[in-house]
Amino acid sequence: MLKFSLSASSTQLVINVLDLVLSRGKPLDRAYSEFFSGQRLESEELARITIVTGDILRRLNLYCYLASVEPEEIERLGSRLLNVWHQFHDLELPKLEYSLPIDQKEYAIRLEEAKQNEALWDGCPEWLDELGQKSLGDSWAAERKALTFMPKRYLRVNELKGNREELATALLAEHITTKQVDGVDSALEVTSNSALFRSETFKKGLFEQQDAGSQLVAAAVDAQPGMRVIDACAGAGGKTLHIAAQMQGKGRLLAMDVEQWKLDALKQRARRNGAHNVETRIIASSKTIKRLKLSADRVLLDVPCSGLGVLKRNPDAKWRDTSERLPVLINLQKEILQSYSRMVKPGGILIYATCSIMPQENREQVDLFLENNSDFRLIEDENISPAKTGFDGFYLAKLERVS
Repeated sequence: MLKFSLSASSTQLVINVLDLVLSRGKPLDRAYSEFFSGQRLESEELARITIVTGDILRRLNLYCYLASVEPEEIERLGSRLLNVWHQFHDLELPKLEYSLPIDQKEYAIRLEEAKQNEALWDGCPEWLDELGQKSLGDSWAAERKALTFMPKRYLRVNELKGNREELATALLAEHITTKQVDGVDSALEVTSNSALFRSETFKKGLFEQQDAGSQLVAAAVDAQPGMRVIDACAGAGGKTLHIAAQMQGKGRLLAMDVEQWKLDALKQRARRNGAHNVETRIIASSKTIKRLKLSADRVLLDVPCSGLGVLKRNPDAKWRDTSERLPVLINLQKEILQSYSRMVKPGGILIYATCSIMPQENREQVDLFLENNSDFRLIEDENISPAKTGFDGFYLAKLERVS
């Protein structure tokens, strides 16, 4: 967390970003882009703004309760919210030209009340707390707390261009310090506040920023050189590029998605990474999938999900989503799993994955699929727990087509 308070200009930027997210429904990354594109900010100040904004969104209901501010009032009452945030973290209040004061007596009362409400203290909305308790039982409290922490920064070494030790040395030459991550052979944790994407190391394609839990999902694909591999929900391609490195550029790697702009972004990343065996294809209709029937040695299905395992990285989602969205996603996952599994050839492996920690999206989906598809068997599955690992939360299951 910060050691010094925000400047007046940075405080106003935080208020502007929060207002865009909470009052106008903009995703956090797009709100950052809108406000930062015209700003000439030093990397350290930019980091401070994102740290404060992220922390407020991870525990928004707590800070709003302490400040007696509703989320939709951020534009008008944002200065009081930011004053409360600074006081909560024992920082000097920002020197704003116009600033709403804190009622210290009311603040003290509300602080003691909040300490008695664990879900509120962890910044958890009621709908999510009810869902978590129902779905995860006694383990939910630890997961809920883990999702309040600021996410760590992890890198994946691009093994098409070097190994982890060489990457660490190259980063250190640019004053970026890192340490190895136990249990994730491709990962480094960044331990300095450096601007990664301005580094020559990044421009040369020596690494990608990717959570260590996400790296475990791609590692489970275990793609070998010469294989035919399909990443069927590729998005912007973080896992695709990891798979390309596994294949050492040999074989065919098909990245598919329903949105062309994501595949266009992947093409640019693949060029920087030197991943020349990546081919992109838009999923225009069900015929796209049918044409690939029984063709792949590996199929990765990183399906659309609630994202409830990555809330510390995407904290705005829990204030935008509701419990009504989950059944819609579960039906979509079921349809994708049933349809896209046809691309796996006999003896091939399907990897089903989500960035959720909810069993309805994970093992329950796999069990239902296996009940209706006797030509597949479960090899293994894994829950990547934020509480146990400190990583983002993921689920993966490896299924073999046996006939």
